[in-house]
Amino acid sequence: MTQITSHTPIHVIGGGLAGSEAAWQIATAGVPVILHEMRGVRGTEAHKTDDLAELVCSNSFRSDDATSNAVGVIHAEMRMAGSLIMACADKHQVPAGGALAVDRDGFSAAVTQAVGSHPLITVVREEVQGLPPKDWDQAIIATGPLTAPGLASAIQAETGADALAFFDAIAPIVYRDSINMDVCWYQSRYDKVGPGGTGKDYINCPMDEAQYNAFIDALIAGDAVGFKEWEGTPYFDGCLPIEVMAERGRETLRHGPMKPMGLTNAHNPTVKAYAVVQLRQDNALGTLYNMVGFQTKLKYGAQAEIFRLIPGLENAEFARLGGLHRNTYINSPTLLDRSLGLKSRPGLRFAGQITGCEGYVESASIGLLAGRFAAAERKGEAPLLPPDTTALGSLLNHITGGHIVSDEEPGKRSFQPMNINFGLFPELEPGSIVKPEGVKRFRGKDKTIMKRQLIAKRALSDCAKWLNVQAPALAESA
Repeated sequence: MTQITSHTPIHVIGGGLAGSEAAWQIATAGVPVILHEMRGVRGTEAHKTDDLAELVCSNSFRSDDATSNAVGVIHAEMRMAGSLIMACADKHQVPAGGALAVDRDGFSAAVTQAVGSHPLITVVREEVQGLPPKDWDQAIIATGPLTAPGLASAIQAETGADALAFFDAIAPIVYRDSINMDVCWYQSRYDKVGPGGTGKDYINCPMDEAQYNAFIDALIAGDAVGFKEWEGTPYFDGCLPIEVMAERGRETLRHGPMKPMGLTNAHNPTVKAYAVVQLRQDNALGTLYNMVGFQTKLKYGAQAEIFRLIPGLENAEFARLGGLHRNTYINSPTLLDRSLGLKSRPGLRFAGQITGCEGYVESASIGLLAGRFAAAERKGEAPLLPPDTTALGSLLNHITGGHIVSDEEPGKRSFQPMNINFGLFPELEPGSIVKPEGVKRFRGKDKTIMKRQLIAKRALSDCAKWLNVQAPALAESA
């Protein structure tokens, strides 16, 4: 048996954003890496080149504002942590207002060159068709949403038949503090108290007949996104897009996810709602609520416009809009420990979109953490987890245990992929938000902006302490 030392390489499978970042973090820590990438031997339906970290969709890394935008905060934290992905993005930035957008070819070429020229990284062009051999000891799977069938089957065999999702039916998620509770009320259907429930586990939005019909008309007329050729048409029972249900009959939704039975409007008990939209708590913090049964293929702009027709959601702010698309990911909260290790197989970690995060920087950030955790373990050290108050820690917490299990649907998946957003961060300490001196009216949008600025400032300060580095000056301006 080969003796494992700090010079024994860690294997990373997948050379996308997460895998490239994981390899870089490991090598930066002084540990050798073997990065396995199948492109060059076998292509995918979405990639066009063999470069590492190729951007297959947009060229935007989204907002770079670290003072009041959660994406900008994770950008800043990754820069503090020595992220290769962020360094290459900054070097190949193109004009995009307040967003960080990149020259996609220059960006991926830079990542490929940096990884390929690092003395501790060996890039091997091959397809890994099964789980890493146990004699590899430390390995990271970062194969993304287009995981090859052989490896996907091996992951499924290791983790269980229901632990891997090949298509992602996403319902929109709303910030709790943007819901109008003067219109909505808390109640479970028939006041049912399930395990861990109180009988008031849903937020209910009532509609009269005219409001319902206007909503159905808007749904049917809404602009929807078509499937890509390689996605197929993955509709299946329980995951029909809401606009498809509406097209099947005007009353379909009223007898499905919008049924009013078992609910009494707390604001107007004598009037029975014609239809009710329910929102269910989506994270352990109670800051996010998902729209039950509202998976959709509507375009994002149409979603926001149509869903704000729902009483109580007139001013709704969305942490994530809905969708239905191919997205291979594992049920991470059940399968992974806090350091992204597979509970059933010590030494094997997962990173990137396959863990249940969405977006370029989110994927890379989880690769960054997995790489740091694996390198620490290889060197005989305990992985140092980021504070929950940071963007990195908040996203890690969502992936490894921040979701809510549905009491009404035992055995079904409730964990869904997520972009970084302020709903994942712990709440501020009571009294943190103080009305500025000289301001007479301080509420609504102004209060929300201050809240986000304070969360961002706390995140960057705590991340700097975790990394033992200087916090960026921009945190002081928040």
